[in-house]
Amino acid sequence: MSQTKLTIVYYSQTGTNYQMAKWAEEGAKEFGADVRVVKVPELAPQTVIDGKPEWKAHVEATKDVPEVTSDDIVWADAIIFSTPTRFGAMAAQMKQFLDTQGGLWATGKTVNKVVSAMASAGNAHGGQEATILSLYTSMFHWGAIVAAPGYADPSMFTSGGNPYGVSVTVDGEGNMVEDVEAAVKYQAKRTVEIASKLQ
Repeated sequence: MSQTKLTIVYYSQTGTNYQMAKWAEEGAKEFGADVRVVKVPELAPQTVIDGKPEWKAHVEATKDVPEVTSDDIVWADAIIFSTPTRFGAMAAQMKQFLDTQGGLWATGKTVNKVVSAMASAGNAHGGQEATILSLYTSMFHWGAIVAAPGYADPSMFTSGGNPYGVSVTVDGEGNMVEDVEAAVKYQAKRTVEIASKLQ
């Protein structure tokens, strides 16, 4: 059996979802996956980014992370998405990327990809679950297979108990409130495990 290929696609303004993507990478590699971590293109004007020091610093710190392309989707057996919540849905940057994948969808290249999603928000009930579910709605259109973590591992309870995908609350200083590292790694391993079984 060939090595399972996982693409982790994230958008992060100040680093939360980038950190979750890196934890997912660690978990997937522990399970033997070949992993790509890629970011969606930024849509915000540079003047806006420059006006927020923590945003500007994160953009600079991750300038070497490659931007996602359709090739990263085609290459992958499995895909994990990580996005902040914007009014109960995924960030515009993530949505814009998904909306540009119509060519892959039309040619059947998204069918049977195993997918999973993670989210963050500024308060405990800020729409994280709705964000993940809205992303999964797009994945159903892709013909993808959703690999939600459920409650199949104790880490899902200690991280807040979201069965749809790991979600985290971020405080006013940009710190993660819940301890989600183990849950993120578990979700990545589960996604890779399901994809490997389908191979």
